[in-house]
Amino acid sequence: MMSIRHLYISTGHNFFGHHGREAGENPIHEVDEIECVAGHGVSGDRFFDYKENYKGQITFLSLEVFEDVCHLLNAGTKSPSVTRRNVITQGVNLNSLVGKTFTLQGVEFEGVCECKPCYWMDGAIAPGAEKALQGRGGLCARILTDGTIRVEI
Repeated sequence: MMSIRHLYISTGHNFFGHHGREAGENPIHEVDEIECVAGHGVSGDRFFDYKENYKGQITFLSLEVFEDVCHLLNAGTKSPSVTRRNVITQGVNLNSLVGKTFTLQGVEFEGVCECKPCYWMDGAIAPGAEKALQGRGGLCARILTDGTIRVEI
């Protein structure tokens, strides 16, 4: 069963659209809950209304995968916020949700595709992170119904 361990939003991009330049310095904020708006994204997040039918209205990453990559690369105790995904989950293989509709805390989502890791992960986590995350970089999803999801403790 999937549980939510962390939730994050940021009003600006640090990696997206920064190819060939330094990463941005927009802070990412950990929150207890996020408002999901069908067809638009996460209220207050940088991808809210980014473009019509955008595949990454909300993004997910597995805490187990993140911890495994940090351990594998001797990256110490980094926060999963460095990946800039919205929802950090536990207890689910996110790749199994690609092409499927799923419900989390009463909100319906469509798993669209893997969040493919990019070279920014080598700086955010540790050298080798992009390669270590291949095939398990998280999930890009569309929001199908309005609602609020919360961190589960």
